[in-house]
Amino acid sequence: MRQLAEGLRLPVDWLDYTILALYFAVVLGIGFAARRSVRTSLDFFLSGRSLPAWVTGLAFVAANLGATEILGMAANGAQYGAYTVHWYWIGAIPAMVFLGLVMMPFYYGSKVRSVPEFLLHRFGPSSHLLSSAIFAVSSVLIAGVNLYAMAIVLKALLGWPQWVAIVVAGFFVLAYITLGGLSSAVYNEVLQFFVILAALIPLTVVGLARVGGWHGLSSSLRHSRGDDFLSAWGGTGIGHGNPLGANWLTITLGLGFVLSFGYWTTNFAEVQRALSAKDLGAARRTPLIAAFPKLLIPLVVVLPGMIALVMEPALGRDGSGLAYNDAIPVLMRDLLPNGVLGLAVTGLLAAFMAGMAANVSSFNTVFTNDIWAAYVRKGRPDAYYLVTGRVITAIGVLAGMGTAFIASSFSNIMNYLQTLFSFFNVPLFCVFILGMFWRRATAAAGFWGLLSGTVAAMLNYFWLYKQGVVAIPSDQGANFVSAIVAFAVGAVVTVAVSYATEPKPVESLAGFVYGTRSPGAAAPPAPGDDAWYRRPALLGWGAVVLAAVCYVPFSL
Repeated sequence: MRQLAEGLRLPVDWLDYTILALYFAVVLGIGFAARRSVRTSLDFFLSGRSLPAWVTGLAFVAANLGATEILGMAANGAQYGAYTVHWYWIGAIPAMVFLGLVMMPFYYGSKVRSVPEFLLHRFGPSSHLLSSAIFAVSSVLIAGVNLYAMAIVLKALLGWPQWVAIVVAGFFVLAYITLGGLSSAVYNEVLQFFVILAALIPLTVVGLARVGGWHGLSSSLRHSRGDDFLSAWGGTGIGHGNPLGANWLTITLGLGFVLSFGYWTTNFAEVQRALSAKDLGAARRTPLIAAFPKLLIPLVVVLPGMIALVMEPALGRDGSGLAYNDAIPVLMRDLLPNGVLGLAVTGLLAAFMAGMAANVSSFNTVFTNDIWAAYVRKGRPDAYYLVTGRVITAIGVLAGMGTAFIASSFSNIMNYLQTLFSFFNVPLFCVFILGMFWRRATAAAGFWGLLSGTVAAMLNYFWLYKQGVVAIPSDQGANFVSAIVAFAVGAVVTVAVSYATEPKPVESLAGFVYGTRSPGAAAPPAPGDDAWYRRPALLGWGAVVLAAVCYVPFSL
């Protein structure tokens, strides 16, 4: 992430700081309240599998509303315009629906506590340990992104030294997760979801009014950036140039399939929210409920980036002192009065903390259960693992502080995160989906498929792209290609090794492969789950249809 412009200082006063202080007080209060419900390690890591679907659904979408969403997508909106909606309507909704309709019965029905634990039962210890280590590393790196981005924003807007911002936010995330475990993180994410909306909606409405409504905004952008800037698919033909550096094939396959499905269906920071639901029906509805607010997030994230470009035409130009990452702060500075300004700053802080908390809470679960308890200290009392989880939470936050500055080597937050996803999530999804739908996939194939896909993505990015061996127009385009390469290599290796090695007995795959019966999936629906508006198929396909409809205004 580029340093925000040093001249960006918000005229905050006592009212704004009071709102910020009240938010921190409520955050800690939720942590103390949730602490009373934590008696076992299951309570700490998965909220005792007791949360209702509406809570886990809002937490599911809020966990993704971190630095990527607020600053990264607004920056992309200013830089790429309508192309950015692909990250939502093709790069999120289909995968979220697939998770709810197809994959959650396997996750929840098998009663696993994490995504790597599913691989332990499906493939074996080698795939389990490798996926656990990969996830632990990636979650700490992504947590660091949120800390770094927040520190840069608070330094630029409020004048806080970078280290102070990192320590303050890290301390509060550490406090409420250590106190209340996942329940504290989830309920704070629900709060943060509404705080973020309360911050971004006024910013969007006032900004849109300032530029003359949608007609004024679109006229200005067409004049300065051309018609394709307001079209999701304009200029994406193969061989055509566009600012995104991608064509329809890399968008649909790279982003819409492998990156999207790899993130939303196997990223434990998201799946953990669904696993904490009270029953299978609630777990399936979690990502489906989250899909509906996700459809509308571009209105309060991408649209402000485009508004900022009209209000500040120098945004992103060399020598202007303003990067695309300054889009949201510029609007806050120019549009919001005190009080509302404090709410906006609080909303940004809530977004960063939600993103970090999601990764820290998933990190402590995977490290404690899938590494420490499985391979280092086996068979200890439950109370031991509860204490271990709290200690690992502190280590995760401290590690996130240490990795925060790795993000500084990337010019755009989204580029950094998409790079991590192509390295870690895509190979995991490839092995996962083959193992879930193909009984012949073997234990050795799971390990070598995951390892080869990860290595292939890294080679494509650091050697072929960074060394100029293959010409790819942009970092985003390179990430899409890396994702395709990772999936293709992982799939080929998994299939080849499977035919060269012996598969597990079919009876040991019950509940872990499509077509085998899972005891959890066969449970009768909870009272009220048979209501038409709660049916997963209706919710899922309804979200997909609405996503397609959302494209219409940006395709004419």
